[in-house]
Amino acid sequence: MAERRLVPAPATGRHPGWPARLGPLRVAAGVVELRKPRLTDASAWSRVRLADRHHLESWEPTVPGTWEERNGVLSWPSQCSTLRALGRRGMSLPFVILVDGRLAGQITVGNVVRGSLCSAWVGYWVTSRLTGGGVATAAVALVVDHCFAVAGLHRLEATVRPENVPSLRVLEKLGFRREGVFERYLDVAGAWRDHFCLALTTEDVPNGLVSLLLASGRAHID
Repeated sequence: MAERRLVPAPATGRHPGWPARLGPLRVAAGVVELRKPRLTDASAWSRVRLADRHHLESWEPTVPGTWEERNGVLSWPSQCSTLRALGRRGMSLPFVILVDGRLAGQITVGNVVRGSLCSAWVGYWVTSRLTGGGVATAAVALVVDHCFAVAGLHRLEATVRPENVPSLRVLEKLGFRREGVFERYLDVAGAWRDHFCLALTTEDVPNGLVSLLLASGRAHID
């Protein structure tokens, strides 16, 4: 594990830690890896998103357009370009989640703030066919360790609707603590929804999260 330290943003505005490839980490569902989004992910990304509408739509922010329009193959190039641009500008660390080499979701660290705050938020989704297989847990663990040890962040937050029990379980078993409720925080599925705020800082996991998964037997390195 690399030494944990706070890293100032370079003069270019690009932060350390992105692009990067994280993993592999074997869990029950398969081998989990994270890498930067690519334009060639369009077909796989759209296929998973369109098939999983009922699994995902209830938890995602309300935005214009139909689900098909927002998640069709033709919508990916602009989304991918935006994610990569934010990564290059030091504002985000966007990754796609691969399981056994196939696209299975996304995980993004966003709103990166340096200076005395040194904080960001983390959000993710995983295809329904792999839920319960440890994929989200592994992806979050890999990202948290990378953000704290390499990208130089001190704190990561996640906001989750109280009804999203599986996502809350992922975060809480990794040690994220509930810090309060953001009332009517985000427009999701057509209404303003309350969200729990959960957070983790470097002091909470001095040896990293991946080491905890390995020690518990919930993950393995081949």
